[in-house]
Amino acid sequence: MTTQLLSRRKHRPRAGLPLMGDLTLKQGRLHECCGRARQLFALLLAAQTQGPVFWIAPPWVSDHLNPDGISGLTDPGRFVFVHPERPEDSLWVLEEILRSGVVALAVADIPGLPGLTPVRRLHLAAETGAAEGQHKPLGLLLTPGDGGAQGVESRWRLDPAHRPEGEGWHLRRLRARTEPEMGWQVARDMQGFRLAG
Repeated sequence: MTTQLLSRRKHRPRAGLPLMGDLTLKQGRLHECCGRARQLFALLLAAQTQGPVFWIAPPWVSDHLNPDGISGLTDPGRFVFVHPERPEDSLWVLEEILRSGVVALAVADIPGLPGLTPVRRLHLAAETGAAEGQHKPLGLLLTPGDGGAQGVESRWRLDPAHRPEGEGWHLRRLRARTEPEMGWQVARDMQGFRLAG
């Protein structure tokens, strides 16, 4: 006889979008990435999806994606760039995209940290999109500095750690609701990106 703790509802694990190796991010939720290579983190996720990817960023940020630079990772023609004039509009646009469920991934490169209420609204929008839309959307916030948005499903950090023998990055899971904090080395070779020993 099995017992269920704390709830009578059946436990249904959420679908995950693979990042690399066995690492996945729960779909229908909002995640965060900080660090100097946070855009690469988003591109690695985009490479695991099909169809359009919405990329939301204020028009004044200086490090917009270069199509030539991302063509080795994924098709730059898949990206729809949205540049809201006001910082708070970035979260509104992300919320509407997640709620629609029309894409698997929506990324918002924001200049500061959102409050807990907007993060909750984004989770609800992603859950609605997963239930009613074509895709189980994953929302990703790219945040400056050390990140720290409250209420996100998981927080990641990606920083360059290149060596003379090749490109490398240090990936850290800083926070996750169901997983411990951990770190990995990421290497790039002819087969692509992989978790290195």
